[in-house]
Amino acid sequence: MPATASITDRDAPSTADTAVVLVNLGTPDAPNTRAVRRYLSEFLHDRRVVDMSRWLWCPLLHFAILPLRSGKVANKYASVWLPEGSPLAVHTRRLAQAVQQELPEVRVLHAMRYGQPSWKQLLQRLQAEGVRRVLALPLYPQYSTSTTASVGDVLGRAEGLATRLVEHYHDDPDWVAAVADSIHRHRANEGDGEHLLFSFHGLPQRFVDQGDPYARQCETSARAIARALNLPDEAWTLSYQSRFGRERWLEPSTAGTLDALAARGIKRVDVVAPGFAVDCLETLEEVAMMLAEDFAEHGGELRYVPCLNESPAHAALLAGIARRELGAWER
Repeated sequence: MPATASITDRDAPSTADTAVVLVNLGTPDAPNTRAVRRYLSEFLHDRRVVDMSRWLWCPLLHFAILPLRSGKVANKYASVWLPEGSPLAVHTRRLAQAVQQELPEVRVLHAMRYGQPSWKQLLQRLQAEGVRRVLALPLYPQYSTSTTASVGDVLGRAEGLATRLVEHYHDDPDWVAAVADSIHRHRANEGDGEHLLFSFHGLPQRFVDQGDPYARQCETSARAIARALNLPDEAWTLSYQSRFGRERWLEPSTAGTLDALAARGIKRVDVVAPGFAVDCLETLEEVAMMLAEDFAEHGGELRYVPCLNESPAHAALLAGIARRELGAWER
């Protein structure tokens, strides 16, 4: 299936008045406690992310979670910070520039749902500058109410703009081919691993029980990529990482899966994170550093396959999705 979109039914003007915006999750402005606390506060105040009663959640957030976690998370960011800034910010900016080269007929920009450049403020700016039509392309291949829908919430409140939201591209053939090719090239350079692990960001099980399609789309993505690589079922596994809080999350966990693979005597595992469009804290620090160290303690080698980032294939496939959605909008 191609990527799907939801539409605000307003008049659609010419491409001269059109902007395509790549929207990512967000990142702190700096790897220090103050910046991380500000970022986490905005992120964790979103009801799409944490749907607890505000009477319970806000005191817990401000008097326990933010004071206890901000410094620790800042240290994690510092371990992967680039000279140009946060990896997520750097790669997202470069990706938008690369997509602009593929789509010279429209404006291509990037925004963050949390942090800077602000998604809400960008929409206000575009409206003030005379842009009349905005196609939002969240950099989440798989749809979730906790991510994609939150981008849509802000888009739906935009005034004076015709808007369209790409809801997912988890089974887009060009995306599947690009991820599969990145794994193939990694293995051509490093040698074949004994097992391929698809690690997706986790989600509370409760969301899926309430109808969120995220887990189903992750499974579809992993199976399509494995099929493109001609991998038998026993040669790959799907898992979920980045658990937060005490409630039940999607299983199996990436850490637990790596432990199980080590117990089976598998020594060389390739890990790819196809739910992440660009490399970020969760891929670079959590997987490529911490989980790799843990797996090494079992005598194994974890080889991380980088995200698509600003690669030509990534820019081309996103431009293709945008062009297809703009064309459908005009019909």
